[in-house]
Amino acid sequence: MSKIYHKLLIQVSLKKFSFAIKDKLAHEITYFASEAITPARPIEEQLDKFFQKHPELSDKYDEVIVLHDNALNTFVPRDLFNEDSIGSYLQYTTKVFSTDYFAYDELEANKINNVYVPYVNINNYLIDKFGSFTYHNINTLLLEILLKKSIQNDTKEVYAFLQKDHFELIIVQNGELIFFNSFQYQTAQDFIYYILFTYEQLSLDVETTPLHLLGRIDMGDSYYEEAYKYIREVNIVENKFFISDDLLLHHQVPKQYYILFHS
Repeated sequence: MSKIYHKLLIQVSLKKFSFAIKDKLAHEITYFASEAITPARPIEEQLDKFFQKHPELSDKYDEVIVLHDNALNTFVPRDLFNEDSIGSYLQYTTKVFSTDYFAYDELEANKINNVYVPYVNINNYLIDKFGSFTYHNINTLLLEILLKKSIQNDTKEVYAFLQKDHFELIIVQNGELIFFNSFQYQTAQDFIYYILFTYEQLSLDVETTPLHLLGRIDMGDSYYEEAYKYIREVNIVENKFFISDDLLLHHQVPKQYYILFHS
């Protein structure tokens, strides 16, 4: 079946394979599904089962975008970027091997490249299925979203995007990236420790610099409350998605898949 003017969005990590279908004319999410990935089993075997279970994956789409969901990335100013030394940019932030394949996304308007390690085996599988598609590191899309929000704002803005066991902390100002890092956390105390440490290191005032929260967080939960103890202004970024009335999604789904739904 051909789905003209429909976009297939796939988000894949070592633990999850998730996808959404977006009507490009209505800008509406019309389908969503997510499957767990088991590290102990061959990924190709699991992907075969996902495609059998979800015939929507085998339709023909106007556009296919794959988001590689990992923190194996670093942002490099284009003036300092040398493609011949691409692997060296990651050696200080993550463990890399000479056999790793490196890719990079270009943020044209901001003159930044995001260097990362994609899931090559998953890309190879999807090439056989789709022929061609566009793929990115998920943090490229996250940064693009936040940089657009910061245009015409001369003050620094702090964003935390919470996932199950880690969060990204991003600071932007007037369309420019000031800071980006990923932190592992288990408790609300871990979470606020990294945020307050970053505020201190960058001389940000907790009384005047707001914290914006995205992802797996609700107002009133322990992470929100812990942040609000120390930072005067804490707010949760609203989800502005058009989602089909037929999709009875839990309210956390659009939060957790904020980047996927925005793509």
